[in-house]
Amino acid sequence: MTKRKLPAVSPAETEILRLVWQLDKATVQEVCNKLPAKRKIAYATVQTLLRRLEKKGYLKHHTRGKAHVFFGAVKSEKVIKRSVNDFLDRLFGGDPVPLMLYLAEHGKIDADDIEELKRLAGKK
Repeated sequence: MTKRKLPAVSPAETEILRLVWQLDKATVQEVCNKLPAKRKIAYATVQTLLRRLEKKGYLKHHTRGKAHVFFGAVKSEKVIKRSVNDFLDRLFGGDPVPLMLYLAEHGKIDADDIEELKRLAGKK
């Protein structure tokens, strides 16, 4: 079977996809319920985003009563790996060091995070 490259996802689609992965499987209503309270996204919009993700190959669904239950068609790790690598290539020429420096300089990672990175680097 030939592996096809999945199309890119928008920020809104990414948010919805992440929620489905967190829930493992979810109806439109369950995704709506999981959205942060400050996010005012209509039910119909969530439904549209889920259908787009299914059409793009990221999700599948089965029917439970009258509801569609969506679940991942690809593993989150695969999508994260591709997205992070694309981001690194576009913004940093594939070099992760400038990204890590940026994160450290802007308070996005702390000393505990750095110790965890050292531990992970030591495993290699």
